[in-house]
Amino acid sequence: MFEGFEEFTVATGGGTVFGRRGGSGPPVLLLHGMPQTHLMWRLVAPELACEFTVVVTDLRGYGASGAPDSDPGHARYAMRELARDQVEVMRRLGHERFAVAGHDRGARCAYRAALDHPGRVEALAVLDIVPTADAFARADRDFALGYWVWSFLAAPAPVPERLIAGAPDAFVDHLLDTWADRPELLTDDVRPAYRAQFRDPARVHAICEQYRAAATYDVAHDEADRERGIACPVLALWSGTGAVAAWYDPLEIWRAWARDVRGAAVDTGHFLAEEAPEETARQLAGFLRSIHRDGAAPYVVG
Repeated sequence: MFEGFEEFTVATGGGTVFGRRGGSGPPVLLLHGMPQTHLMWRLVAPELACEFTVVVTDLRGYGASGAPDSDPGHARYAMRELARDQVEVMRRLGHERFAVAGHDRGARCAYRAALDHPGRVEALAVLDIVPTADAFARADRDFALGYWVWSFLAAPAPVPERLIAGAPDAFVDHLLDTWADRPELLTDDVRPAYRAQFRDPARVHAICEQYRAAATYDVAHDEADRERGIACPVLALWSGTGAVAAWYDPLEIWRAWARDVRGAAVDTGHFLAEEAPEETARQLAGFLRSIHRDGAAPYVVG
């Protein structure tokens, strides 16, 4: 995996971030979702590296990145803090401006980076999400049952941490197998890495803290920044068979946040980069090419 990529660990103000870097050309940062690590990009990153400098990292609390102690209010695991980590990593690697693409939790980190650091993020791709504040505002019975993880992991400590500790592999495999249309593509070369982080109590606590912060800080930060909006072009991709397609009009929602929004459904399950890597890479590469061809002119909603 990641042939030709070099590994790195960068110390940030919030801890340490592990990642890999490869390719050449305009820089793009790829951020993973839950319950994965940066390995979810193993089939997409090498394709993008033919044209771009590709950086893939583990988010705070995941994989080989640091899992700093939490605070009583969960602020240390708000997406604002995770985004600050990633922007600092890119600066330390020499990339003052860059594109960012994220899936699931990584997409929430990515759009927060675009909101908080508009001078740094020149293009944004979000895979299979709508903004956190919109998701909570529209929550109903389908959301409660379909996105049960949001409530379960956000429950007061240490309840979810202790329950996951009883069967961490079963928890991870359930998410992979039920959120995917083709779970066999989430292969045995990565499942052990995904499971391993849920055997580590510190990482499980860190991941739960992110969900606790999502229901509090992330929603508040979204609402505060909604009117200002996202200043860069946005690509939204989503599973054509999943919850985002069934519950929302993703382009309509994202166009309330940014003026330049394009995107489409992908005929696969939630894990776009692993279930449909060729289409995901094609969509991302085409978007990034267009940004650098046409110029990443800033846009502001309103």
